[in-house]
Amino acid sequence: MAFRIMSAFVWLNMNLLLILMLKIADHYTQVLAAAGDNDSILQEPTVPLLDYLRVSKFSEGYANLWGGQHQNVSEDGYSVTIRIDRSSGSGFKSKEPYMYGFFNAAVKLQAGYTAGIITSFYLSNNQVYQGWHDEIDMEFLGTIPGEPYKLQTNVYGNGTGDGNLIGREQQFHLWFDPTQDFHNYSILWTPSQILFLVDGIPIRRFPKTESLGVIYPSKPMSVYATIWDASSWATDGGRYKANYSYEPFLSTFSNFQTIGCNDTDAYCSKVLIDNCLVSPHLNKKQMVDLKYVRKNYMTYDYCQDLQRYPKGTMPECSAQEDQLKELSILQNQQKIRGL
Repeated sequence: MAFRIMSAFVWLNMNLLLILMLKIADHYTQVLAAAGDNDSILQEPTVPLLDYLRVSKFSEGYANLWGGQHQNVSEDGYSVTIRIDRSSGSGFKSKEPYMYGFFNAAVKLQAGYTAGIITSFYLSNNQVYQGWHDEIDMEFLGTIPGEPYKLQTNVYGNGTGDGNLIGREQQFHLWFDPTQDFHNYSILWTPSQILFLVDGIPIRRFPKTESLGVIYPSKPMSVYATIWDASSWATDGGRYKANYSYEPFLSTFSNFQTIGCNDTDAYCSKVLIDNCLVSPHLNKKQMVDLKYVRKNYMTYDYCQDLQRYPKGTMPECSAQEDQLKELSILQNQQKIRGL
């Protein structure tokens, strides 16, 4: 058996996979050993895939989608800067679609006035299944000087057919300045869960919960990155608009790391992606980091928005909160026992 690292266009045999799995398992052991140390929170990646996956050149895995005149690939080919001005934005797309996988890019954002401008890194099949599409989003919402960026995550599952998709947004401030250096932003999409990661730290988990009637992204998707004008809503609900006296607005992407399955390889998606590389269930340290981010950095949660959903929020919301309550109970029990 073998599976394909799609962005690198090579086949990985089982011996190399075993070595990769053992390295990751050893990393998990070291991280778990420090799980009780508060100083380690958000300092050490708890999903360490970035340490073991090949970094690809931009042209190996991606191609221009639109606004090619607003894309500049670095001399070594490993990074690309996209920009928007009053004439056009820009975007690129993976050369192949994937059916589950791990997708990463390091991003550096522009400082200063960026209100109304969105830089995004996401998975979607909207070009293939218009009105019925799936999507997994990471979007950086532009801001004004003195205010931090917000990272918005979102999940769409199998649109309603009339374009009226149900969004499941959660927004976060970051624990660093994303304009000062590159940071890694990753999406892990498996048959059982979606994980949103920042520098290997889980900030959001969206589990597959068919029993609750939640529609889960389940059709092949491509990877996209774009920069565009969303003045109507992006910054403080549209209060601050894009101001093109500050143009151009730039975002730079690098560290492209992808391990993805094709839509005919069930072994790859259900066994390798969903069990060997990352467990379908978060371990203790991953749950601690996830809860810490939610408590200290989450600024909006659709599960708490009763104005938007006056008749009650989405069915998966109670299940997600139950998981965090179970973690709190476990931590309290361990404190009592002196663990």
